[in-house]
Amino acid sequence: MPESVRQHYELYPYPDYPLFASVRRSDTYANNLDALWALFNGELPPPESRRILIAGCGSFAPYPFALANPATSIVALDLSRKSLNRARLHCLLHGISGVDFVPGDLCDPDLAPGPFGMIDAYGVLHHLADPGEGLRALAARLGEGGILRIMVYSHYARREEDSIRRALKLLKVREPEQVRRMVAKSGKESRLRGFFESSGEVASRSGLADALLHPQVTSYRIDAFLDLIAASGLTPLRFAHRGALPEPEREIARIRSLEQEKRAPGNFVLYLGRDTKGPCQREGGFRLNPCLAPALAPWRLGTLRIPGRLGHENAALDGAGRRFLRRFRNPVPAASLAPDELAKAGSYADRLFLMRSRG
Repeated sequence: MPESVRQHYELYPYPDYPLFASVRRSDTYANNLDALWALFNGELPPPESRRILIAGCGSFAPYPFALANPATSIVALDLSRKSLNRARLHCLLHGISGVDFVPGDLCDPDLAPGPFGMIDAYGVLHHLADPGEGLRALAARLGEGGILRIMVYSHYARREEDSIRRALKLLKVREPEQVRRMVAKSGKESRLRGFFESSGEVASRSGLADALLHPQVTSYRIDAFLDLIAASGLTPLRFAHRGALPEPEREIARIRSLEQEKRAPGNFVLYLGRDTKGPCQREGGFRLNPCLAPALAPWRLGTLRIPGRLGHENAALDGAGRRFLRRFRNPVPAASLAPDELAKAGSYADRLFLMRSRG
């Protein structure tokens, strides 16, 4: 990892959320290890797989991951001590303990040794000097049946800000305040002003620095991204950016079609696996994702809005939907469900609201 990247995050810990910003546990449901393991392995994880690594954790991610997995061992790894200190403080202020914070480079095999049942590297690989080395280092830590989530920048989603970032680098602009002064002096129709008016990320100092002043950035077209994955030895399981099709092959074809028009579905979010067993199709039963249990309490009235994950836009849960999901607080055999109930439960399992497992 270049020293310039470490220095960047020492100056601009990212993301810059307020320390007292809280998250509802129901909103962390897609970070739950049991739900993800059941989706891709058709069973709940064995004890030896109940370990999570957040690689490049930044200043916030350990909090929602620990909230989603209170009984799971979590290691938070980041090369910036300032980001780790802020992440640790955020956890402490919200009563979260048990996270192991480790400073250092994810490419160092002696740091945070595996195996892990889940690794999260969201928005990390594209900031490495050698993303392939980083991905291989993470793959080496992943246990059998393990799941790795990555997000990398898409070339066509990032085209405007990459162009601005390169121009600022040529002009030797290094501080957010310099950029803001340039925006203030720019014309109403300028590309720089247009980007600022359309991007929520630049509202904060660290967000602006991450978008436009980062010293190391790689953006990917889909085929270059697939080459990166192929060299890791891991298997694509499912794209999870907004609007993604559930089958990787179909989504890859859709992205290639978009790229022919110089468009993208946004940045690429993808789950990878090592020797995963595949989902449970017919046998077994369903149980509720534990993160959703508090939000489904009978005394909580009205609709429940749950953010979309795995490419889905989730409709608000009305009273009927909440009553249906409450039935699965304890395991319910698939064989006991009527055909329409089975289809409904399967749809909820696909969204991680329910967990379907063979056992």
